[in-house]
Formats: sequence, C-alpha cells, structure tokens
Amino acid sequence: MKYGCCHLSIVPVRAISNDRAEMVTQLLFGDVFEIFEKEGSWVKIKIAFDNYEGWIDHKQFLPVSEDEFLQLKHKELCCLKDLVEYVQDEDEHLTAVVIGSSVEGTSILNYSFVLNSSNGDKQKSNIVRHALLYLNAPYLWGGKTPFGIDCSGFTQMVYKACGIKLHRDAYQQAEQGTTLSFIEEAVPGDLAFFDDEDGKIIHVGIIMKNNTIIHAHGKVRIDRLDHTGIFNNELKDYSHKLRLIKHI
Repeated sequence: MKYGCCHLSIVPVRAISNDRAEMVTQLLFGDVFEIFEKEGSWVKIKIAFDNYEGWIDHKQFLPVSEDEFLQLKHKELCCLKDLVEYVQDEDEHLTAVVIGSSVEGTSILNYSFVLNSSNGDKQKSNIVRHALLYLNAPYLWGGKTPFGIDCSGFTQMVYKACGIKLHRDAYQQAEQGTTLSFIEEAVPGDLAFFDDEDGKIIHVGIIMKNNTIIHAHGKVRIDRLDHTGIFNNELKDYSHKLRLIKHI
C-alpha cells in the first residue's frame, strides 16, 4: 500500500483510468489518499476524507510515507475559507488554492502560506454563511469548487468548512444525521434530500430561513422550499420532489 497527497489546486478523479472518463469527484490541495492499484500511468486511490474511490494521473500528486498519511488523516480539519488563496513552495513559486482545500499538510509538502483558514465552527448560522460563498457557481458533475460544483459536492464542502464530515454522494449523505418528521422542525443549515420516480435520492440542498433552500442546479442558486419540494421561480414549477430532511 502506498500513499499520496494532492499538491495541485484541483485534480480530477475519474471513474476509470482514462482522461476521457467520467469525473466522479475532485482532489483539492492537501487531500491525502491511499493508493491500491496501478494501471499504466494511472493509480486508483481511496480519499481519506470520505473514502471515495477513483483514478488519477500518476503525475498529479506527491508520495508521502505511511506515517505522514496517518498523521494528516487523523489531524483536525483545517481548511481555507476564502474563495481563492495561494501557497508558496521552497522556490517561491505560487500555487492557487480554493476554498475548502486542506492546509494540515503544508509543512510536509514543504509549502508555506499566510492564509485565512479555519478549524471549523459547527454553528448552523455559519453553514449558511459559507454556502452563500458558492452562490452562482456553475454546476459541474463531480465538481467541488466555486468554478464548478455538483449538489453533493456543494453540501460536502460547505459542511467541511464548518468542521463536519459528510459523505460524497447525496444518497450517502442521506444516511447521516437525524431524520426530521416535519419541514417546520428544520433550522437553517439542515439538509433536504430529493428523490426520483423510483425513490432514489438524486439531489441535496441546504435549508435557509424563510422557506428557502440553496442548492446546485445549473448553478448554485436559492429557491423556495415547501412540503412538495423545490419551486423554481424562473420556471414557475417544481424542479425536485422532497424526500426527507436531515439534521446533521
């Protein structure tokens, strides 16, 4: 078993070992992972933060020892809370890093920084505040950044900024936390989940005050939420059917 750490801003993680394959998620700067398979110039990894698996190009990470991997894996979350910042290597070259990137391992990677980072604040009001930083970010399947993000990547990164670990996909996140019986019980920062005709969880968003929800659908947007689901004011119709609400 070998281990690695992402030293680049954003790295695509793909379903199979091919540049044309589906991007299932992304690595951000500071993410650590296990490597358990190699195929040509690709390695299959398991990301320590959420145990998500996929393939990355072998040129897009730095190897770390098992001790370094375990040290970073078990360290308290500390991630960036501004949209874009910079780290500097030993040669004073700058690398742009985005909100939600982990900075626990910068010393191991021989990077220095003066960053606005946070160990996370689990207050519900801060979840909504962090969510608003992503407003109007374009939708991107597998994305986790303000430059492209999907619905569950959005909720995962917002909660990460507040020191709370969520799984990667919406159906996995729906298995976390406590289910609320009525929408009236929800408070800003709770998660709302939505299903398709077959009952499969396909979407998630963050509840805000005044019966509104912020979610990634075309872009990160704010819409109305009620017992039926999400009402899109532009379409004048419901875009998603409500399945359940969770308090994490």
